[in-house]
Amino acid sequence: MGEGRYRCTVCGYVYDPAKGDPDSGVAPGTQFEQLPADWRCPVCGADKDSFEPA
Repeated sequence: MGEGRYRCTVCGYVYDPAKGDPDSGVAPGTQFEQLPADWRCPVCGADKDSFEPA
């Protein structure tokens, strides 16, 4: 994988910066480190600390 992707250790969702998170208002091209501190996993609601590089 790589390429700035991060995986949720709770549910396995993968954040892909190329896609962003449109449902949460995160534009494509937004790196994981640039996500707001209160951003949550769109699948299970885990916080950013629950993600690891994928």
